[in-house]
Amino acid sequence: MTITIWHNPRCGKSRQTLELLRSKGIEPAIREYLKQPPSKAEVDALIASVGGDPTALIRDGEPEFKQLKMKRADLSKSDIAKAIVAHPILLQRPVVVSGKKAAIGRPPEAVLSLLK
Repeated sequence: MTITIWHNPRCGKSRQTLELLRSKGIEPAIREYLKQPPSKAEVDALIASVGGDPTALIRDGEPEFKQLKMKRADLSKSDIAKAIVAHPILLQRPVVVSGKKAAIGRPPEAVLSLLK
């Protein structure tokens, strides 16, 4: 099964998660989402794969989020997907995808459940 990391090499948690995967003998496919922005369908799939609270996928501390003048608690799944497509920097990082499941690597060890 292919494991993919939605990665930002400038992010410490993203680098730590990538290193953790490699230490477990996994060389994931790397998707640098700032260079290859996701489509709405891809973001919708990430939201479904991560499960739980969809607002966990959005970085609300970024200036781009503040410009949207939205409140995290008021966001629908569609709002989240649209915001991330328009501003990929808003995607929480890293996200590791394995099959139909995904986990946010905050902390990096949170992705280990995907490896079972």
